[in-house]
Amino acid sequence: MTRRRQPTARQMRLGAELQRLREAAGLKGREAAAALGTDSARLSQIESGVVGMSENTVRRLAANYACTDQELIEALVAMATDRTRGWWEEYRGLLPTPFLDIAELEHHATYRLDVEFLHVPGLFQTEDYARDVFSYRVPEVPEGELELRVQHRMERKVIIKEPAPIPYEAVIHEAALRIRVGDRTATRTQLSRVLELSEADHITVRVIPFDLDGFAGATNAMMYAGGTVPKLDTAVRDAPHGAGFIGSEAQLGAFRTLFRKVKAASLEPPRSRDFIHKLAKEL
Repeated sequence: MTRRRQPTARQMRLGAELQRLREAAGLKGREAAAALGTDSARLSQIESGVVGMSENTVRRLAANYACTDQELIEALVAMATDRTRGWWEEYRGLLPTPFLDIAELEHHATYRLDVEFLHVPGLFQTEDYARDVFSYRVPEVPEGELELRVQHRMERKVIIKEPAPIPYEAVIHEAALRIRVGDRTATRTQLSRVLELSEADHITVRVIPFDLDGFAGATNAMMYAGGTVPKLDTAVRDAPHGAGFIGSEAQLGAFRTLFRKVKAASLEPPRSRDFIHKLAKEL
């Protein structure tokens, strides 16, 4: 297999899952490599996503690690053998790698969850809103890249559009709805877009109002993508130099708990739509 200069987040996740299976089996790298008929360096490259692997290699590793979770094995095989070149590949070399990784993650997701406190979720943003968000970066994004970022964000919406949208649930704090990223007209247009999308059967929007008592979770913005099996779910958090992809089972459990707590604190969808409609009328 050809050595990859920069493996994608999905390729690294596959390697990380195989490493977790090895460690759960109590095998050191050299022992697992010997069973596979290779050396420790090669196994390390597999586990870091630097080299790809065949279906047979994935199944042999799973067997060597005594993995009996057939759904997980089939999901890992699908990851290893997937040769999809999605729309995001058009941006390779033009945008930072995390932009492409998020688009690929969403493409393979079975559902999406968002919690936002300062901005309207990206999948709901209008072009003007997204442009204003990206324009505020320091240092400034070059004009050509700015438009590419906006275009990329608009294309990401394919996952919630017909003919095959995935379930999407967003919890949005009132602050994100009230902050005028652009002018009054742009803000009203953005709120109308959220209301329009919230009417779709596969989209659920919930609002956390300012006047909610006892809510201390306003630092817990998150994006969560469901995998083909729960062990392959992924949480994404903003990091200083791009998105941070989280896949450990313990941390995923914590994020699922966090989402349940934030959801429980929010208004039900009908009341949330009424709330957003009221905000729009106030502008």
